[in-house]
Amino acid sequence: MKKDKFELLVEQLEQIPSIGKKSALKIAYTLALENKILALNIAHCIEDAVNNIQRCDICGGISQSSICDICSDESRLYSGVLCIVGSPKDILVIEDANIFDGFYLVVDERDSLDFKVMITNIKLYDIKEIIFAFSPSLASDAMMLYIEDHLKDENIRFSKIAQGVPTGVGLDNIDRLSLTRALESRIKI
Repeated sequence: MKKDKFELLVEQLEQIPSIGKKSALKIAYTLALENKILALNIAHCIEDAVNNIQRCDICGGISQSSICDICSDESRLYSGVLCIVGSPKDILVIEDANIFDGFYLVVDERDSLDFKVMITNIKLYDIKEIIFAFSPSLASDAMMLYIEDHLKDENIRFSKIAQGVPTGVGLDNIDRLSLTRALESRIKI
């Protein structure tokens, strides 16, 4: 039996993280029947984003060109701080909180760490401190130790964001105040 277009729309919306059947149904109804102009604008924005957004060649964050706005921001050159995160979304969360003015590096499961490039960038940007902003987990702890071990000869201070970020919860699910306190109360490791 062939599914109708409304059912297919609901099924596709349910594929978005944190959208369940009820929410998908409400969104589909709004887009298909109540506000078709909104639906077309969203469709255009999605198509534009899919065709134009990529990962930054330097940090791995979200960008519309090979180098993102953060990596090309000359005012950040003097911070001397690199924040290593587990996802490009984490950069967006920290930037939205407006509490950090250094550089970022995304280390996720799709990346293999190239320590030669990392050391080159550490020297190029005169990095004095690396902050690990991972969600707490054993895998995160192992990653921090692995990176710290490979960079131990670079005369860098290592810290991680303070606890208060619950174990197993992504940074994108943390309220701004908790994230601000966690970053400001980072601890030396």
